[in-house]
Amino acid sequence: MSAIPKMHPVREGGKLFGQMLIERGVISEDQLKIALVEQVKNHIKLGKLMVGLGFLTEGTIRDVLSESMGQETVDLASVVVDAVAIRMIPQEVARRHQVLPLSFDRARQILTLAISNPENIIALDQVKALLDDDYELHLLLAAESEILHAIDQYYGFELSIEGILQEIEPGDIESPIFQVGVTEFSQPVVRLIDALLSDAVQRGASDIHFEPEHSFLRIRCRIDGVLRQVRSLHKSYWSPMAVRLKVMSGMNIAENRAPQDGHFSLRLSGRQIDFRVSAEPTTHGENIVLRILDRQKGIVPLEELGLEQVELDILNIMIARPEGMILVTGPTGSGKTTTLDSILSRLNTEAVNIMTLEDPVEYPMPMIRQASVNEMVKLDFASGIRSMLRQDPDIILVGEIRDEPTAVMAFRAAMTGHQVYTTLHTNSAIGVVPRLMDLGIHPEIMAGNIVGMIAQRLARRLCLRCRKAVEPSPDAERMLGSREKIYRATGCEACDFQGYSGRFAIMEIVRMDEDFDDLIARRGTLRELRRLAMEKSYRTLAGNALRRVRDGTTSFEEIVRVVDLTGRTS
Repeated sequence: MSAIPKMHPVREGGKLFGQMLIERGVISEDQLKIALVEQVKNHIKLGKLMVGLGFLTEGTIRDVLSESMGQETVDLASVVVDAVAIRMIPQEVARRHQVLPLSFDRARQILTLAISNPENIIALDQVKALLDDDYELHLLLAAESEILHAIDQYYGFELSIEGILQEIEPGDIESPIFQVGVTEFSQPVVRLIDALLSDAVQRGASDIHFEPEHSFLRIRCRIDGVLRQVRSLHKSYWSPMAVRLKVMSGMNIAENRAPQDGHFSLRLSGRQIDFRVSAEPTTHGENIVLRILDRQKGIVPLEELGLEQVELDILNIMIARPEGMILVTGPTGSGKTTTLDSILSRLNTEAVNIMTLEDPVEYPMPMIRQASVNEMVKLDFASGIRSMLRQDPDIILVGEIRDEPTAVMAFRAAMTGHQVYTTLHTNSAIGVVPRLMDLGIHPEIMAGNIVGMIAQRLARRLCLRCRKAVEPSPDAERMLGSREKIYRATGCEACDFQGYSGRFAIMEIVRMDEDFDDLIARRGTLRELRRLAMEKSYRTLAGNALRRVRDGTTSFEEIVRVVDLTGRTS
């Protein structure tokens, strides 16, 4: 078992801790003197005593200790605890040593633990004795009263989905907002929603769909870009579940005839997860979809996008240019935002001012000034770009070019010495040029101001444990131009019997040069642009996708699902 990280000593029982509180301006010297006198009489820890005297809150003490010890803190009020983690530590041990298991990472075998005193070696030894030798502990600092309250909650009730469903009968479940005289966590619907959200995050889902039908509720998760049904519940469960989701999201629970949007955050699987929620009235009731925004997975280094080295080299050359526009195209869910965030993360240093205008901001990034379009205050993309240009930016990200005013302002920024990154809806990289002309951008303006164009799709990776070599079908052989064996998905326990695990980006990258600029300025046709690109060894989406079939990264069936091969050229 790995060693627990060493903590900086803090004498929380004496003057050193009190002086630290004074230096941070949270108590006065008079309050410290009063507390020290009472401490001599009652022999109680100084921090606990000050809470009792009303001088401080436990949250303030937790934050001060966190800063002084270099220890990460956790607010247990916004945490959803993993049922597997709870079963690893008995209640009596948790209560005696004031620890609370929060989550267990099965892949890395790390148990995340909330603890009131990270320097309590006895408590840590007791916990380690209950675990396998190769398990690691990740400690988070929490207030003592918060831990004891959470122990009462989580150890007193069933946490697993199956257990909660067995605990209640369809029709007996009541709306959580109408029950009086009971704690929130004693209500099964509250635990059921928490368990479903935790399960979706552990599965790596990007979205959760709650879809009411005539007599049942279908629950589906989008995993690796494909919807997969995970549960079917009796229709009577849905009304209180919908109320709970709307309460969490800040929606109007009395409104069920108009669409609504909301959001909330929870700590799941040991990290902060944001949820963007949409409710839509349908024939059989409100359909609710949650977008899962996992900050830990949101920013992917460029090298980990799954690009071949040739593509990565071209991309690095494009982003090295100090001014001009780079456009990323693709359908919804094709990874455009992830690619742009990865590029911004690479460029993000103290030497540059990066500003973004998104709809909405999905992943907060340090040092980058991020803003969301807002219809309420009439902040659209065009007016937002105009405002950002007065903020002395070096790099600008525009979430999407939707209309002529936005396109004009984006090109104005690119023409005045700024790097501009944006997205556009077209089927190919070359298709950006005619699309911009449709929006009213003159070819003379495009020429020289577009650095490059990227078309992107996301495809699932074959599970390396269970993929199977097969002879290509006639269609695959014709597309691949070879009878060499390729791989097909089968399914095993490691990939949840799907045959695929994870996704990678397939890109079509066109880097502009003088030849392209001349052709665009002369209003060249789409056919002429394609011909010029082919002369420069341009690699199409279809060609790049089929290369990944040949090297065994994915299957032919998966490529057919995500890429149009009908007009395939190499």
